[in-house]
Amino acid sequence: MRCPFCGEEDTKVIDSRSIEGKKKRRRACLKCGKRFTTFESVERPLIMVAKRDGSFEPFNRNKLLAGIYNSIKKRPVEMEAVNGIVEEIEAELANEMVTVVSPDRIGSMVMERLQKIDPVAYVRFASVYLAFSDVADFVRVISEMPEAEEPASGQPA
Repeated sequence: MRCPFCGEEDTKVIDSRSIEGKKKRRRACLKCGKRFTTFESVERPLIMVAKRDGSFEPFNRNKLLAGIYNSIKKRPVEMEAVNGIVEEIEAELANEMVTVVSPDRIGSMVMERLQKIDPVAYVRFASVYLAFSDVADFVRVISEMPEAEEPASGQPA
């Protein structure tokens, strides 16, 4: 790392800690003795979403978060779980070195994860993502879901 004060390339790391997914390093120049801070983060590939109309737009994690948040409104789902879904999807695409992804793939990835944490949120997300046009679409998706455990006798269904 080059010293921003004298340009010397020989520096020493004094302190290192993780902050918000980045490494914060406090460094000292071995020539001039001045100290400075650097931040290190993993560079992820730019992921482009191939829209249905043929255009492309950069992957927008905030747009994905908003869609998932709409499906979990008034549901007992932790915000950490939602952030985890988006992190997992981003990491999976980055690990595969995907540079172009379809909205269908992203939607399927979200639905797969939502189904595991909240069936109602899953159906809500599916209704928008799959563009349900009538009640039959809801019935079809619900009937395809794995069976939930039956409530204990005497408990309301």
